[in-house]
Amino acid sequence: MSFMTIDRLKVTNHLLKQLPEAAYGALEPHMERVVLPVREFLVVPNRRTEFVYFVESGIASVVTVSANGQSVEVGHLGREAMAGGHVILKADRTPTSTYMQVRGEGIRVPVTAFTKALTASDEAQALFLRFMQYLSIQVAQSALANARYDVPARLARWLLMSHDRIDSDDLPLTHEFLALMLGVRRSGVTDQLHIAEGIGAIKATRGNIRIRDRGKLLEIAGDCYGLPEREYARLVALDEPVI
Repeated sequence: MSFMTIDRLKVTNHLLKQLPEAAYGALEPHMERVVLPVREFLVVPNRRTEFVYFVESGIASVVTVSANGQSVEVGHLGREAMAGGHVILKADRTPTSTYMQVRGEGIRVPVTAFTKALTASDEAQALFLRFMQYLSIQVAQSALANARYDVPARLARWLLMSHDRIDSDDLPLTHEFLALMLGVRRSGVTDQLHIAEGIGAIKATRGNIRIRDRGKLLEIAGDCYGLPEREYARLVALDEPVI
């Protein structure tokens, strides 16, 4: 396997952009650009994690699955994030899975090289620990949304989070996939998409949802959306909003 020099000025992942020069320099020889197709697993549950992935484009979902096969998304990752964050906390595996829900690209780094770079840099460790704090807030907000908010608000939140991470108003998403991510029936998602379409918030076609009026989605989501995004700006982006 060959690795090419990755120009930091061309990196779009915000964690890599925030890394101190020395830590980036330690990681750079081990970085590999990879295409991340839909359904590509970045983290396989209960299996030793060999690589961390810094998402450059597209969207990955962190999904938890019950013993009887019930699943729901608990984490939403894009260019602000990395997949495999459990290794930051010195866990070599996790029961949750992470896979691509929207095709993209990323930079992968062997876990051994990543942990070595962290050990050598207190500043890098602090950055990634703040990222994990942000991620825990996002997971907590997802739990709150699933328990206390209705399907319209949860769907609007999910569409807003996806819109944050894609440089387009077109989200290549199916009703089936939305239902899986939200943990609801497909018919319920379809009904709510029709309602959102009726008020001009979106335009839904086969395999695609176009955001037409983000403001209307924000109204539907209410305070179901926004807290993790603000915390990311404060903790990781140092009050420079990036998502």
